[in-house]
Parts: sequence; structure tokens; C-alpha cells
Amino acid sequence: MMRTAFDRRAVLAGIAAFGAGIALKIPEGRAEAATVVVKYDWLISNGQIGDVVALKRGLFEAEGLAVEFSPGGPNSATVPPVVTGQAALGQFSDSAQLLLARASGVPVKIIACGYRSGPFAFYSLPKAPIRTVKDMIGKRIGIQPTARFVLDAILAQNKIDPSQLDITNIGFDMTPLMTGQVDAVTGWITNTQALAVIGPDRIDLMMKDTGLPSYSNVYFATDTALAQNAEVLAKFLRAVAKGWAWTHEHPKEAVDLTVDAYPQLDRATEQATIGLVLSLSFDAGTKSKGWGSFDPDAIAEQVRIYDAIGQFQGSTPKPEDCYSTAILEMTEADRPKLG
Repeated sequence: MMRTAFDRRAVLAGIAAFGAGIALKIPEGRAEAATVVVKYDWLISNGQIGDVVALKRGLFEAEGLAVEFSPGGPNSATVPPVVTGQAALGQFSDSAQLLLARASGVPVKIIACGYRSGPFAFYSLPKAPIRTVKDMIGKRIGIQPTARFVLDAILAQNKIDPSQLDITNIGFDMTPLMTGQVDAVTGWITNTQALAVIGPDRIDLMMKDTGLPSYSNVYFATDTALAQNAEVLAKFLRAVAKGWAWTHEHPKEAVDLTVDAYPQLDRATEQATIGLVLSLSFDAGTKSKGWGSFDPDAIAEQVRIYDAIGQFQGSTPKPEDCYSTAILEMTEADRPKLG
């Protein structure tokens, strides 16, 4: 099943689970255990290929870590295992999820970002092309309910009234576009198999071209972990960055290694998608500051936009409470600079 880029309801459900556990406390020193568990927001896929490479090529072991991946899924909450210390750190699909969590009082911070921009995109056809956000005016936009707030943010950033669009709730397939029910559908650009039904005339409007800042594959940790176990987090990030660098240099081999480890993935599809995955992971910013880096100003801009459209349940988080650059700084010399 294809997921949306921003499953807001899943984030809030996870926050509720965190809040409901009256006996839960942020543990001290849990991340120093021999085994480091990483809680992912979704199933292991091409977005985690560098992580898998780091595991299978012994890069975590070289840092003295025994790393275990804990995949997510439709009914899996990402926040509670990290906050309760069952996992040393987690990965959200998008930076917006971290902001929602922080606004709801969950003490977590972004420590690194795997994708330079969210892979979420709008797809249209030449008969009603949508190449810019302004092209959405007067069009029928099909979007998953869990991603609607992202469209609202994009429209607000571009000063477009939602009433100027015909917005329809859709599911996870591309059928409404192909049958002419809508002029655009949404989903992840890395979901090559699902997008294949649209055909070669597909027009993509990527998140990076909408004016809304976004990061994806966002690694996060608790405030306490950052204060008490920064060295463990730095070892993890150092190894995973090298895993992504090896993937950059050996894409075909990295795909084969990942599919061998997770045979539910389709080898041909993943080989066809790896170039796109790498384009999301490396750019001029990573060439300058290394894989995993992010711009604090972009996080602050996200906070401003989501606050403007009333998305935060609770107080608006301070941007500086939503991220920490400490782990990036600790690993600056070791994170490969490629772009």
C-alpha cells in the first residue's frame, strides 16, 4: 500500500499513546545499551537503503554499535518507543510530523534529515497540466485526507484561497486521474510501481517546487538522549552517513543488498528508482555540509507556515526547540560531502 507523505492522524495517535501512559518516564542512559534500536515510521523501503547498507556492511559494528531496525506500518506508533527508551532514536517520514509532536508537548528534536525535500508530489496529465502551484487554480485536486493540511500549507504559502480549487478526498491509487475524475493526484515520487499506471506523459509538481520547505526521512531523538547519550547518536549518524555515501557510489550493489535483506521489495522496481532516491538524498547542500544536514531557517519557516494555518494542537513550538545541530556538529568531519 502506498502511504501519503504526511500521515498527520498517525502522528497524533502516537502522541496520544505517549500521553496516555501515566507511568511512562524518559529513561536515563537507555541509549547506552549494547543494542541500539531505531524506530522507523514506516516499512523498510528504498528510503532506508543507506541505513540497510550501513547495517549489512558492518558500519554500525565498526562504531561499536549493535543496531536493530524496528519498522513501522499502518498501525504502528513512532513516538512512544523513542520517548520511553525502547528505541534510542526514530525516523519520521517528514519534518512536519516532528513539529506536530513538539507542539503537543513531546520532548523530541530533529537531529538529521535523510531526504533534502519531501518526496510528496502532485501528478497531472498534459490535458490539464499542473506545473506550478498557481496552475492548481480552477483544477480538481485529489488528495488523501491525511495529507490535506499540507495542501493547505502550500496554498497559504502561495497566497491562494482553497476555495479557488475543487479539492476531493481520494485513496492511495492513481485511478481517479486516469478516469478523469480529478486533474491531479498525490503520492510519493519514489513509489515507482504505483505511478507506472499514469504513463510517460505524467507531469510532476514536487514539494521542493511548491515553496513549502520540507525534509523527509527525519531522524529524531529525545531531549534527554541528546543531553545524556549524544556520543551514541553520533556513532549511529556517522555510520549511517557512510552507508548512504557507499550507496551513492555503488547504487546497483546497494539495491541488490537491500532487496536481498528485504525480499518483499521488487528488484527491478528498486533499480529503476535508486537514481531518484539519490537525487532526494544529495544536492549542493550535502556537498557543502555533508549528508544528513538541514537548514534551521527552513525548520523555522515550516513552523511559521503551519502556525499560520492553525495546525498546531497546543502551543506553537519555538523553532529552536524542534531541532538540534549538536550531532551534526559532532560528526561533521566524518559525514561524506557529496552532491
